[in-house]
Amino acid sequence: MQGHVEIFEVGPRDGLQNEPEPISSRDKIALVDSLSKAGFARIEVASFVSPKWVPQMADGAEVLAGIARPDGVRFAALVPNMQGYTGACAAQVDEIAVFASASEGFSRANVNTSIEETLVRFRPILEQARGIDLPVRGYVSCVTDCPFDGAMPPEQVARVADQLFAMGCYEISLGDTLGKATPDSVSRMLLAVQDHVPVTRLAGHFHDTAGRALNNIDAALSLGVRVFDASIGGLGGCPYAPGATGNIATERVDAHLKRLGFETGLDADLLTQAAALAKSLRSGARDDHV
Repeated sequence: MQGHVEIFEVGPRDGLQNEPEPISSRDKIALVDSLSKAGFARIEVASFVSPKWVPQMADGAEVLAGIARPDGVRFAALVPNMQGYTGACAAQVDEIAVFASASEGFSRANVNTSIEETLVRFRPILEQARGIDLPVRGYVSCVTDCPFDGAMPPEQVARVADQLFAMGCYEISLGDTLGKATPDSVSRMLLAVQDHVPVTRLAGHFHDTAGRALNNIDAALSLGVRVFDASIGGLGGCPYAPGATGNIATERVDAHLKRLGFETGLDADLLTQAAALAKSLRSGARDDHV
């Protein structure tokens, strides 16, 4: 065996957030509970953003109140601001995540602020989280390509990752938001980021829009990355990145890593069951049963 690689499950949040038809809290809870049984250490289950912008995530507190909480599993929520942080804490999350972009154009489209304004907004969140020992994960989007600004200079990605890490984010997840990354662009980006953030504190978040996600995971593995985000059943994308559907499916990443000789700690049969449930929650799948 080549050692352990962790898959950070983001399907209940990143996967479901863009589904156009409402999904019941009961179904979301069932999905999270099915994932909890499969062996994940961390699952992102909610987003405490304005329901005006992401209505699918409006029931985050209800979902967190309803899920089983087995020992050894941390449940995370995305927060954009102090109001979201307050809501996440009230829902008793185990960790939170903040999100910034390497691209000014994407930052404006996604959160209507500059990169610097976004980072300033996060500082009081990180300070308060530190005071209660609440872990904070940092996301950086558009780490190789942006739908508005084009190719991203690796040094620009490194600057944003460095600032999030310096603020206190325990891990930085680097997102190929468009799914246009190649192994070469991933490697160049990672080499730049590793000059600022230890590779042991980095994660890869690769979309499979162009069918290269597994190749990009391999490139990251070769540089020492040992955490990868994935979405059960391949659910999700990004509403502010045209054509960026296609989160890499957790079950595919798990099988790929195991073929390479890595251990993930995940039960493949339970992943298959969770993937079937996740796919059944898609709008088209649910419409077929109407």
